[in-house]
Amino acid sequence: MKIEDNIFQRYTPNFKKITDYGFKKNKTSYYFEKVFNNGEFKAVINITKNGKITGKVIDLENNDEFLPLRAEAQQGAFVGKIRKEYKQILTDIRDNCFLHNDFIYNQTNRINNAIITKYGDKPEFMWEKSPGCGVYKNPDNNKWYGIVMDIPRSKLGQNSNTVIEIINIKLDKDKIITLLDKDGYYPAWHMNKKYWITITLDETLSDDEILTHIEESHSYTEKKK
Repeated sequence: MKIEDNIFQRYTPNFKKITDYGFKKNKTSYYFEKVFNNGEFKAVINITKNGKITGKVIDLENNDEFLPLRAEAQQGAFVGKIRKEYKQILTDIRDNCFLHNDFIYNQTNRINNAIITKYGDKPEFMWEKSPGCGVYKNPDNNKWYGIVMDIPRSKLGQNSNTVIEIINIKLDKDKIITLLDKDGYYPAWHMNKKYWITITLDETLSDDEILTHIEESHSYTEKKK
């Protein structure tokens, strides 16, 4: 994972604060420059209008990009110092100009907000080693009706190790068999595959379709009348 992706994961920019911080605006993005390490290097940060963050470090002695910054094999003291200072610049920008989200993907955060609005249930992050794993429970009985996780796409049989967010929900077992033939639906990751199903939160399915399934999952936690 890139340095920028790691630091800004689960954060979205507040563009008012970005301009107050000192970012300049051009036609497609906002950019910021900062000289560091006694004037020897310059960090150049770019944020697109849809919130994508990229950056580079320029060696001002020759005005070239400092490529060792991203060479993980290079762990010498000098490279480590430059890498650390660059991360500190990024972290300061994040802490002053960005809003923290519970999750990574835009769709996941929209679904999260919809669940909170409808049921009043905020995700519970129960495991320190899995900070992106949020569980939705019915507070009346603590029964689970949804769990969001971030996993490598390869875990779903896709030819990629990039991270994808999913939600596991409980559905009618016959409906699960039908849905598994469609895009965006997978056998439940790390849960009972007979009664639970995995849905990707990468815009493959509409919010409304996902929320309809969540409503059914929630119904299984409600007291029978």
